[in-house]
Amino acid sequence: MRVLMIGDIVGAPGRRAVRDVLPRLRRACAPDAVVANAENAAGGQGLTPELADELFRAGVDLLTLGDHVWDQKELQPRLRADRRILRPANLPPECPGAGWTTHPTPAGPLTVLCLLGRVFLPPVAACPFRAADAILAALPPDRGFVIVEFHAEATSEKAALGWHLDGRVAAVLGSHTHVPTADERILPRGTAFISDVGMTGPADSIIGRDTTSVLSKFLTGMPQRYKVAAGRTVLDAVVVEINAAGRAEAIRRHREWLDASEAE
Repeated sequence: MRVLMIGDIVGAPGRRAVRDVLPRLRRACAPDAVVANAENAAGGQGLTPELADELFRAGVDLLTLGDHVWDQKELQPRLRADRRILRPANLPPECPGAGWTTHPTPAGPLTVLCLLGRVFLPPVAACPFRAADAILAALPPDRGFVIVEFHAEATSEKAALGWHLDGRVAAVLGSHTHVPTADERILPRGTAFISDVGMTGPADSIIGRDTTSVLSKFLTGMPQRYKVAAGRTVLDAVVVEINAAGRAEAIRRHREWLDASEAE
C-alpha cells in the first residue's frame, strides 16, 4: 500500500495548491489513499463543511484536524455524520466526531488514527500514548494497516510516540508546526516516522501568516489579527510505502512550489 500524507493546508493558497498539484501527484505517485491535515483550511482557523467538500473533490480521501478543530462551529454536525473527517481521538468522549476510521483502498483497508499532543498546547487532550494503546487494542481484526497522524508541537513528544508505537502501526506522521523536518526514517520494528510533514500554503510567510502582523506581535506584545499570507505557495507531503506484513518499506518527502497566489 502507498499512502500520501499532505501537510497542514493553510487558507485559500493551500487549498489552491491541493487542487492544482494533487491530480498530478496521484498520477505520478499512484497512492492508494491520500490523507491531509485541514485544520487551517478556513482562513487559517479550522475547517468548514464546504471547504471539506472542496478538498474531497480535489482528490483527498481523509481529512484530519488538530487544536483548531472547534474554530468553525458549523463543522460539528458534519463531524458526527462523516468519518472521513477526523478530530483528535484523545479529546473528551463527549466531543462530536470520530478520532479514527477505516477507509477502503485498492490495496485493502487503511485505518487512520488522529491524535493531539499535550506539550506546549492547551491542556484539553488526554494522554496520546495511552489513548493510542486503548484504541489499537480495541480495533477490529479487519482494520488493515494503521497510520497515526500526530498533531503536536514538541518534536520530543512526536518522536516518543513514534518509538512507543514502533512495530504496532505502519507510520507515525507529525503535523502542526508547519515546518517540514528532515528526520524521516523507518524505525527498527518497521514503523515509518517523521516529526512534521510540513505545510501546504503560503511560503513567503511566518508559518502561513502574513509577516507584518506576526512581527508586530513579537516586537510589541500587542494582540494581532493574523491574516493568511499571499505570495508563492508550497505543498509539503510524504509518501509512505507499506508491505504486505504491515511494515513500512519507505518514507520520502515531497515538496512542490507554485506561483504567487492571493491571500484569503
